[in-house]
Amino acid sequence: MKNLIIVESPTKVKTIKAFLGKEYAVVASKGHIRDLPKSSFGIKIEDGVFIPEYRISRDHAKTVKEIKALAKKTQTIYIATDEDREGEAIGFHIATAIGKKPEDLPRIVFHEITKTAIQHALNNPRKLDFSSINAQQTRRLLDRIVGYKLSPLLASKVQRGLSAGRVQSSTLKIIVDREKEIKAFKPQEFWSIDGIFDKNIESILVKFDTKKIQKMTISNGEYAKEIEEKAKNENFIVSSIEKKERKSSPSPAFMTSTLQQSASSSLGFSPKRTMMIAQTLYEGVKTHKGVMGVITYMRTDSLNVAKGFIEDAREHILNTYGKNYLPEKPKYYKSKAKGAQEAHEAIRPTLISFTPIVAKSFLKPDELKLYSLIYNRFLASQMNSAKFESQSIIFKSDSTEFKATGRKLLFDGFYRAYGISDKDKLLPNLELNQKINLTKLDANQHFTEPPPHYSEASLIKKIESLGIGRPSTYAPTISTLVARTYITIEKKQLIPSENAFTVIELLEKHFAEIVDSSFTSSMEEKLDLVAQNREDWQSVLNEFYEPFMKKIADGKENIKSLKVITPTGEDCPECGNMLVERKGRFGKFISCSTFPKCKYTKNLGNAKKKPQITIDIKCPKCGGDIVERMSRRGKFFGCGNYPKCKFIANFEPTEEKCPECSGMMGKKELKTKRYHECFTCKHKVEF
Repeated sequence: MKNLIIVESPTKVKTIKAFLGKEYAVVASKGHIRDLPKSSFGIKIEDGVFIPEYRISRDHAKTVKEIKALAKKTQTIYIATDEDREGEAIGFHIATAIGKKPEDLPRIVFHEITKTAIQHALNNPRKLDFSSINAQQTRRLLDRIVGYKLSPLLASKVQRGLSAGRVQSSTLKIIVDREKEIKAFKPQEFWSIDGIFDKNIESILVKFDTKKIQKMTISNGEYAKEIEEKAKNENFIVSSIEKKERKSSPSPAFMTSTLQQSASSSLGFSPKRTMMIAQTLYEGVKTHKGVMGVITYMRTDSLNVAKGFIEDAREHILNTYGKNYLPEKPKYYKSKAKGAQEAHEAIRPTLISFTPIVAKSFLKPDELKLYSLIYNRFLASQMNSAKFESQSIIFKSDSTEFKATGRKLLFDGFYRAYGISDKDKLLPNLELNQKINLTKLDANQHFTEPPPHYSEASLIKKIESLGIGRPSTYAPTISTLVARTYITIEKKQLIPSENAFTVIELLEKHFAEIVDSSFTSSMEEKLDLVAQNREDWQSVLNEFYEPFMKKIADGKENIKSLKVITPTGEDCPECGNMLVERKGRFGKFISCSTFPKCKYTKNLGNAKKKPQITIDIKCPKCGGDIVERMSRRGKFFGCGNYPKCKFIANFEPTEEKCPECSGMMGKKELKTKRYHECFTCKHKVEF
């Protein structure tokens, strides 16, 4: 064995091994093998220099030992982690952990896991990018500084268990601000008037001109009644007929944010679920040409597509749909996302012949849904625009005008790739000045509505537009806010808790930059400059750290405690001291005034239960959602339909089916190994 390739995921190992000969060994690091310690700050600061104290985590000790053993038997060790800052940093830590100089190891990158891509990467190795490593390291240290220094302050001033973070807190402020808008909203009355003319032509009122003044807004029922009475007694003619040809252009291939938004609206997938399925499609599945990754890297803010693959797509479009559907020149798109790196490709299929029809025989149902979305979106992006004829007719009386609109599809264009076409809404043939009868008139009362709550998809769109975070952080940020009980997800709407308002109010007053989206965005830009070797990473940390720590010190002294502690007039049954009523994360409760010395507590009837976190896996017994819950013994998983359905599991269920009995399998991660275990027959499969 002459060569060792180190990747991140065990699934990639299987896929890449299938492409290479016996002279290559492939092993997975299983993510970060070194990180800052969980039990301490983990950053030394000496004379303004930040020194991270990385540790090999216990659950990766065996992996490091395995990689070290393989490294001793090989001549060349390739770092093949994902091509982003996180992957670059993981590669650096792998090299350091196995006792190698990071600058000496060849680094290979690929946007897709196919035989051609892997061979091209091996023929074109590069060095680890230390500017990207420093950018990731800066982000990690900034997040540790904010989390480790600000979270305890929140816990001491508000309540235990609260946390803060750069991206997390600025995102939470967006949700809280929207909730404030909703609560402050005052509905306004308005009316609409719809008319139906001969031949069942539907129309809307567009003008009503009295002798005094023309009014376009109908603000009350009396005025609507006046218009209605006037229009009923007037004669109408066709005063205008207009037809225009319009084009509808295709959207570009997906990037991370648009994929998460589209999968949410079209498939009902949460961002977390979307990324889990996309990861599987990227790392490798069975196809008609063997096991390979069928989509490109799914964490990207780029709309670039390889020229060679565009040519493959154009040939497929020509052969499948004909020359009318093929543009004269290939289409190229540029991302409008703030701070987009354009380093990767857009999310596209890797094999144009692996169409959704072919894929149906190989992919699981949810995989097929997401793959079809990605495939069709990409193919459509390289097709001609659809063409429509828009139609409008104005019906006019002495004082009133109604407008009818229609649309006719002239050429389906890129819609052909989706297998759909808009239904025509045709207007009948009429002539100018032709008399026409108003057969029905409806006046309807409405009220303006408040802005909607954010959904996961619309929030991602918002934070992307503001430049908060990066593609890899969108889904985890929302998961963190849910886990910290700052928000709950109700009918796909993000609802902030009472604690969210309290924390944001405190941060706005004393740590405004932490919740300021423009500050968070500007910090992302500085990280980009570090990645481009145009900014010193230590300077970025120092610039933030000194003023931040001054505010922390000031906050400890001057921020008034918001903890609510009310004496109950009763004595503690365990130690005899006074009992008090406190406010916790899930509502009010009673505890001993000497807590934590005496740990006596008593729940009140109005205490809220911890929000359930849906994990996007269906119950094998009843088909309901499986949710993550907490008990005194720790985390467990159960059916959301409890007590009607009593399915329960001590470890996280997965979509994997048992190869022995086809039952549901759960994910177990022990110190020495990781595997899936069947709930029914206990069969184990390592991963």
